[in-house]
Amino acid sequence: MLEIKNLHCKLEEEDKAILKGVDLTIEAGKVHAIMGPNGSGKSTLSYVLSGRDGYVVTDGSATLEGENILDMDPEERAAAGVFLAFQYPVEIPGVGNMTFMRTAVNAQRKARGQEEMSSAEFLKVIRAKAKEMQIDADMLKRPVNVGFSGGEKKRNEILQMAMLEPRLCIMDETDSGLDVDAMKLVADGVNALRAPDRAFLVITHYQRLLDHIAPDFVHIMADGRIVKTGGPELALEVEKNGYADILAETA
Repeated sequence: MLEIKNLHCKLEEEDKAILKGVDLTIEAGKVHAIMGPNGSGKSTLSYVLSGRDGYVVTDGSATLEGENILDMDPEERAAAGVFLAFQYPVEIPGVGNMTFMRTAVNAQRKARGQEEMSSAEFLKVIRAKAKEMQIDADMLKRPVNVGFSGGEKKRNEILQMAMLEPRLCIMDETDSGLDVDAMKLVADGVNALRAPDRAFLVITHYQRLLDHIAPDFVHIMADGRIVKTGGPELALEVEKNGYADILAETA
């Protein structure tokens, strides 16, 4: 589904190389986790794939089901099925959560040539999905993320993901700042969205999230490259021994 080949990028303002030849293939229906020390390029990879400003691709390619997403604007990538869950979801004062989600859903449906959802249809669907994910219906009436706890913000993003039904879900340290109960609720929401035609790229520092979202593959990233790939046992190795041994192996 996602094919990344020899991807290089730098910071636009500092002319500093961050990604230095990332190669990664993510198949439909699979969950890939990326771990690595601070500054290894994990979050930068998520930003480059989603089209965030401030990064310049200097070499390589990234294709989603054969389409080159690097040539697309962020909204075009979203319409193609790319979703990024942020480490720190932003607050949008004055914009109702329900209005925001319906606008996003219908914008994507329109871009794909689909009929827009009516208010009644949207309300029925979002209430059902919120109930499945144990999200209080009152959250839907509040401004986007305003006054939400860390766990509520993350669950709200998972609800957005459920409504938008992306093909590629990129999760940038979604477990950051969550307590155990909130993390489990988020993980349950992610697991409910696993499907044969959907892939996940989960970026995390900690094994604890992967206890709940069992990945098919774990990749270790260091100095802008993926230096080691394995199964779930690789995350356990990192949890037990840290990155030093792995980095020494690949030096």
